Amino acid sequence: MREVIFDTETTGLDPKTGDRMVEIGCVEMIDRVETGHSYHAYYNPERDMPAAAEAVHGLSSAFLASKPLFADTVDELLEFLGDAPLVAHNAGFDFGFLNAELERIGREPIALDRMVDTVAIARKKHPGAKLSLDALCTRYGIDRSHRVKHGALLDAELLAQVYVELTGGRQIGLALAADNAESASDSVETPAEVLAVQSQRPRREPRPHAPSAAELARHKEFIAGIENPIWAR
Repeated sequence: MREVIFDTETTGLDPKTGDRMVEIGCVEMIDRVETGHSYHAYYNPERDMPAAAEAVHGLSSAFLASKPLFADTVDELLEFLGDAPLVAHNAGFDFGFLNAELERIGREPIALDRMVDTVAIARKKHPGAKLSLDALCTRYGIDRSHRVKHGALLDAELLAQVYVELTGGRQIGLALAADNAESASDSVETPAEVLAVQSQRPRREPRPHAPSAAELARHKEFIAGIENPIWAR
């Protein structure tokens, strides 16, 4: 299953009063595993940046003045989002700004049934606990030391890790491993049975396991073609 984890940065708290989206960061996951594909963009909000908002994300009016308008790159964003479920922390906020920008340029808003809110998930799993992204990173031992200010792509990357924990990602993996181990133990043969089977098998010459020069070249070419690989960050 393909999912997109995303985050936005804005000029304020309410698009209905003229606040605009100035940054979006998206991370692709398939079966709760990051693929290394992401999307990131800054936008010129066509208005000033309040000091309170700039203090949160560090994006100034001068920096954003040279960035494209949302309408200029909206097709790239929508292509990346596709029809996947969209995961966000306090998702109503991010959906509100994203859909306000789409409606502003006459595009169809994104259906709310695609919205997955990690705050709602965390509230059910940890009632009464702090539910901020920072608090959840601390709870699950996720390194956020590089998060000096809010940033859409960085926060989406952190949220992807939090989302896996909230949905039992590691525990699911451990459960599968335990089931596989139990199944394997049920089918273990005795040493005598193993020797009897092996004695009846024809002898085969060992096969070479080292990759050929051509295989190494193809592998290098494949790795070079991966866009924004996670190991290069």
